[in-house]
Formats: sequence, C-alpha cells, structure tokens
Amino acid sequence: MFSSACRAPARFVSTNAQSSAAKASSALYPFSKTALIPPPMPGTLTPALQKGKGLMQHLHQNLFTAEKQAMMKQLFSRKSPTQLRVGSIVSVISDQAPTVFNGVLIAIRRRGPDSSIRVRNILNRTGIEMQLFPNSPHLKEIKVVRPPPKGGMKRAKLFYLRDSPEKMSMLAGGGKK
Repeated sequence: MFSSACRAPARFVSTNAQSSAAKASSALYPFSKTALIPPPMPGTLTPALQKGKGLMQHLHQNLFTAEKQAMMKQLFSRKSPTQLRVGSIVSVISDQAPTVFNGVLIAIRRRGPDSSIRVRNILNRTGIEMQLFPNSPHLKEIKVVRPPPKGGMKRAKLFYLRDSPEKMSMLAGGGKK
C-alpha cells in the first residue's frame, strides 16, 4: 500500500494573505473568509419596466411590419369577423420562389409573434402538410378561399384528416363529416 511518506506535503493558504477586497466581502458571506462576492449592482429600472411593460410588449410592437400586423389582427384575432377558422380552405402565397399552396387549415396556434398554422393538401396521392409562420418574412399573404362548412368544425385540431383522405376530400369539396 501507499505510505504517507510518498505523498507531497499539502500547503495551506494562510488567511493573513487575504486582500482587502476579500476582507470586505467576508462580512457578506460568513461561511468563508476567502470567498469573493462582488457588490450588488445598483438597480436602475427603466420607466417601461417600472410600469410592467417589458420585452414581450416591445417585441409585439416592433417585430411586425405594418402589413404583417394588420394581417395578424385580421386573421388571428378571436374578435375579428374574418378570423381564420379550422376547416377553411386557404391559399398561402410564399415569397421564396413565388409559390402558392392551397389546402385545408387543420390547426391554428395563436401565440402572438410565434403564431402558426398547419395547412394540408393531397398532391399526387401524397399528403403534403406545411406549418407556416405568418410573421415570417418569406410569407406574403394568406387568403381564405372558402370558410368552413356551416356550424364550423367539432374539433379545434383536425389531425384525424391525416388518416382518412376521403374525409379530407369531402371537406375540400364542400361537404361536412
């Protein structure tokens, strides 16, 4: 086994070698005389933060362009008569290689600047689904081609349409299932 003669002797730090900053901070932290704790920063709150208006309101006002803000109020506000509703047929115009994607709106996520929609269509017997963020600079316009059938849909998210293309085509054709 190891003997105590093999080990190097431990050197202890003397408490007399403390700096004046360490001595001043030892009153703040009584458990260690060598711990350095910086003094607290002076608290300066802006008038907006004092009123309770912070980062989210700033982002909400400054992140949207005027056109995007109007589109968000018109399509995503629950009080708007022309709001997006699940089951609608929508046409989305993208700025990237100008494309138009038509489909059934199967989900809406209302989260302010982070809002999104899911649109599903069947092309060449393959289900295509896109999640789109209206606040994205690549999205030009969202048009409601046809509102949902009378009475609206019974569910908030129409994910069951992924498994039954016949229900999807019936909804796109104007019927209700």
